Amino acid sequence: MLGRLYERENCSAARALELVGERWSLLIIRNAVFADMTRFSDFERRLGIAPNVLAKRLEGFVAAGLMEERTEGYVLTRKGRELGAVIVALTEWGDRWAAPDGPPVLFTHDECGGAVHLTATCEGCGGSPDIAEIVANPGPGADPDRLPGRAS
Repeated sequence: MLGRLYERENCSAARALELVGERWSLLIIRNAVFADMTRFSDFERRLGIAPNVLAKRLEGFVAAGLMEERTEGYVLTRKGRELGAVIVALTEWGDRWAAPDGPPVLFTHDECGGAVHLTATCEGCGGSPDIAEIVANPGPGADPDRLPGRAS
């Protein structure tokens, strides 16, 4: 069975997956961000998730600082709300590759109604490079012995 931790990886994506990479995690976050869900019973009913699994995920989100448990339920923190962008990006990918009948959900800007899409933006020139034009370089937290492409 695949473990939950990626201890051999010095990678922010792997660390993020440790927090939200389990089967139900992003769906719980999705409903919290875009349906304003906070109550345990609402998550359970809407997702059809087993209560023990839901309790474990919510407990993990609170421990990781993605949610706070309050009288009104499980409320997203800023850290948790920022996962909304991940949901939009994953949904756009799913719309292209896994939605044969078209997008089941459209994200729009609440103020003007315009469609919302996520794009990569270059800080230097302001352009939107194609994924093939983006390279991964070592950052300040890189382990020189574990750079991409090196055998570990």
